[in-house]
Amino acid sequence: MDVVIRRMERKDVVDLVAGFGAEGWERSASGFEAYLDEQDRGERVVLIALAEGRPAGFGSLVWTPSYPGFREAGIPEVHDLNVLPSRWRQGVATHMMDELERLAGERSSGVGIGVGMHPGYGPAQRLYVLRGYVPDARGLSYDDRPVKSGETLPVDDGLNLHLVKDLRV
Repeated sequence: MDVVIRRMERKDVVDLVAGFGAEGWERSASGFEAYLDEQDRGERVVLIALAEGRPAGFGSLVWTPSYPGFREAGIPEVHDLNVLPSRWRQGVATHMMDELERLAGERSSGVGIGVGMHPGYGPAQRLYVLRGYVPDARGLSYDDRPVKSGETLPVDDGLNLHLVKDLRV
């Protein structure tokens, strides 16, 4: 399967919302529009993956992340990488990560990513480790805030382990 990765444009929003909605995964047009506004300001790069000419996923690279560990280290963060379930295990995420890492490497010697801790993130956890990402040694975070020892939190999309990759190797 041929996968094309390019910068997202405003015309892509309708197709992305429809594509994810058709697979039971609600994504809002306003969320994509906000990402595109940040892209216009140079704060984020938003990519779209096309398979057979149709949206298969999207992802972004944030130059100044909200997660303190990445922001303090001056490394960009791969953020909100999503592939349509019908396109899983077809190389779409790999192509997206290749391009996001290439872009990060233009400005930084490293890149970071946060990954959820519930079972739905299992394939992503495995992908990132196989790509050379390692924990940043700060433990878990919840909504980008460090989790304290003994703290009780829900295991949902807010609970993350942050990983880093050295792009010089």
